[in-house]
Amino acid sequence: MVLTAFFLALIFIRTGVALKFVPSCDQHMFDSNVDICLSDFNRSMETRGYRDRCPWPGSKRVYNKLKGCVDDWAKASWCRGCGSLVDKVFLEVHHTYFWHCGQVQDPPLFTLIMLIAPVIIATLALPIVCFKLVTWSTEMPGTLGL
Repeated sequence: MVLTAFFLALIFIRTGVALKFVPSCDQHMFDSNVDICLSDFNRSMETRGYRDRCPWPGSKRVYNKLKGCVDDWAKASWCRGCGSLVDKVFLEVHHTYFWHCGQVQDPPLFTLIMLIAPVIIATLALPIVCFKLVTWSTEMPGTLGL
């Protein structure tokens, strides 16, 4: 009995008959409910100062809530396999709120000086120290000169 049901399901899937039993994507339902999810997300992001800097670490919880909401409505409206609908939502969100996050900003000038100065000082001081060591060992009596 189980084997027969398995073979029938396999034949339905193979011939495409199973596709007739799967409801199609209800895009209107998806769009209207995702707009509710987005309005909640938008309100939350307005308070985070996303225009000035990358809001990512502080908005991770709200972003995950949006992702769960969109995924739930994609599943409920049978649009889960239509990845382009979900992708469009998140591409728009990333374009609006997270475009600062990929930009690399230079550190402050003081930090650059503190990082670069020791290397420059060591580079300039090393020949002087080596010269002093070599001349000091040759001037001392009883030492082997190089």
